[in-house]
Amino acid sequence: MEADRCAPGSPPPPIASSCLPPGGGQAAAPTEPPTWPPDPDRPVPAELLEFDDDEDLEVFSKDASLTEVNSFSPLMPTSPSSMINQYKFDDEPELKDLFITVDDPESHITALETFITYRVVTKTMRGEFDSSEYEVRRRYQDFLWLKGRLEEAHPTLIVPPLPEKFIMKGVVERFNEEFIERRKKALHKFLNRIADHPTLTFNEDLKIFLTAQAWELSSHKKQGPGLLSRMGQTVKAVASSMRGAPVKNRPEAFTEMMDHVEVFSQKINLLDKISHRVYREERDYFCELKEFGPIHTLWSTSEVDLADTLKGVAGCIDKCCKATEKQMAGLSESLFPTLHEYVLYSEILMGVLKRRDHIQAELDSKVDALYNKRAENDLLSEEIGKLEDKVECANNALKADWDRWKESMRLDMKLTFSDVAENNIHYYEQKKPAADQYQLHPSGANREFAPLAQ
Repeated sequence: MEADRCAPGSPPPPIASSCLPPGGGQAAAPTEPPTWPPDPDRPVPAELLEFDDDEDLEVFSKDASLTEVNSFSPLMPTSPSSMINQYKFDDEPELKDLFITVDDPESHITALETFITYRVVTKTMRGEFDSSEYEVRRRYQDFLWLKGRLEEAHPTLIVPPLPEKFIMKGVVERFNEEFIERRKKALHKFLNRIADHPTLTFNEDLKIFLTAQAWELSSHKKQGPGLLSRMGQTVKAVASSMRGAPVKNRPEAFTEMMDHVEVFSQKINLLDKISHRVYREERDYFCELKEFGPIHTLWSTSEVDLADTLKGVAGCIDKCCKATEKQMAGLSESLFPTLHEYVLYSEILMGVLKRRDHIQAELDSKVDALYNKRAENDLLSEEIGKLEDKVECANNALKADWDRWKESMRLDMKLTFSDVAENNIHYYEQKKPAADQYQLHPSGANREFAPLAQ
């Protein structure tokens, strides 16, 4: 069942590309590679060019010894002069070379605080990494630091959202298993979305986050801007946003983007609220079902003639109760996380567009200053040129990332609602046989039990 794939402990599937599959079995050892004659004009056999990305990634993830084997075929060695490496197609997707897993939450208690750390395991084939595998432990504050650094380095790229920090009413319960498991999955998805991003995946801070030990990461954090500098930047950003001056020359494409995000934010928030309301109704229905089963069982002890019938009805109710429980689990494990993630995405998109507008506003202010201060024409022209280049880079980066994000969002929504639909099908398939088995015809003494089968 689809719900089984979303069981706790397994990382959520990514949007646009395969994630590192969980270990479970060993890949077969590669056989001896065939000897090819040194004939550059000889065409490559078709079977060597036909491969499945998912299978290749699965083989790689299950057996680290295959990192030296070419991804196109396990029989071909990975050599710069290998014949298969000479072929590259324009429409060929880039094979994933960075695999990240977040697991093994661990509680730490000190004299001042209690916190949870998560194991972050990284496997990679990239040359800029000194090793092919790293294992570090990170706490939530470290993930928060990484997100801030990515937004600072790439203000007009869509950085994936992090799960929110616990709210006051959850302080006492923030270390229960359900909360930790939910956060672990969200952190896993956060890092894998960054690894799948064409630009963010090569960020230097990400590399340090994945490879540095705790003391090295702490030392690297201290190299950033000081507290007063960060406070000054924050005050400047708040003052800039409070001015509220509209951007004069915002391109139409980004105006449409802003409108789209506003509508999307309203709809996704509404959908999130509706889904939780549906869940509450399912939960109330489930609680009522749990009461009806024992009632009919107890009733059967008082009615000798109807004992078998009442026990059958109790069994039917019990099966419906189990099916409803699975239905609720499917909603909480599949639908809720996806909807909430895109609620956070809508906030991030608004922030990205505002940062782009801020860059545009800086350009507009410099253009106005150029007209008002002819004496500073040369200096302002240089600044305008830099800002124009910066705006152009921001526009191109955001346009490219916008299309990628929309496609990712459509795929997520399609997969999520497909899972929900399939869960609903299984739900009613499980209820119907149980109800049909004990369907009673409205005749004689059993007339009053006919509605139970409906």
